[in-house]
Amino acid sequence: MLDVRNLEVYYGGIRALDGISLHVAEGELVTLIGSNGAGKTTTLRAISGLMRPRSGEIIYDGAPIHALSPYQIVRRGISHCPEGRHIFTNLTVDDNLRLGAVQRRDAAGVRRDRDWVYSLFPVLEERLGQLGGTLSGGEQQMLAIARSLMSQPRLLLLDEPSLGLAPILVDTIFAVLREIKKSGRTILLVEQNAYLALEVADRGYVLETGRLILHDTAQALRTNAQVERSYLGG
Repeated sequence: MLDVRNLEVYYGGIRALDGISLHVAEGELVTLIGSNGAGKTTTLRAISGLMRPRSGEIIYDGAPIHALSPYQIVRRGISHCPEGRHIFTNLTVDDNLRLGAVQRRDAAGVRRDRDWVYSLFPVLEERLGQLGGTLSGGEQQMLAIARSLMSQPRLLLLDEPSLGLAPILVDTIFAVLREIKKSGRTILLVEQNAYLALEVADRGYVLETGRLILHDTAQALRTNAQVERSYLGG
């Protein structure tokens, strides 16, 4: 589904991604792990069109997308749930979800998907008329994920969903990720908690200062001495 080839991305004169290549097959949950500043978020931003690569290609469903605008990429079936949530704090929960579906014209499908995300996050339905800014941090994260799903993505880019959350809410988020995967969505996950990421993922890539240094099945990465020492607290 997704093929990233020799991608280089710069912030001004600083190279953030140094020729990385990765692929994600349809139906997979693939995770990117690495320390802060490794290039994980930059990778997602490049895929979703928020950053322009200096060189390399991003191929989605057999067609290049690295020169497209973000809204065009969303139309093709990619949705990006960013780090830091970025919900509309002055709009209600339900209005946030409606904005997630702003490019869709299938009203019945939008209603069906809204019911589905409410089934994934029942607390959001309880707060559907509440302003996003009055939600707890965990509820805002749930809303950000739910809003991303409202564009009916085939590929979900998910950046640090557990960041700053209490352990019980982290467990809830990752349980929902399993349900999203079961629904047939493909997920590319960036997650600081490497242990949890590798628990839910099929495969993983390890980034270090803008370069990919390891790629394997999630099971193999969990038992890799270098990964265990650097990212799993071993």
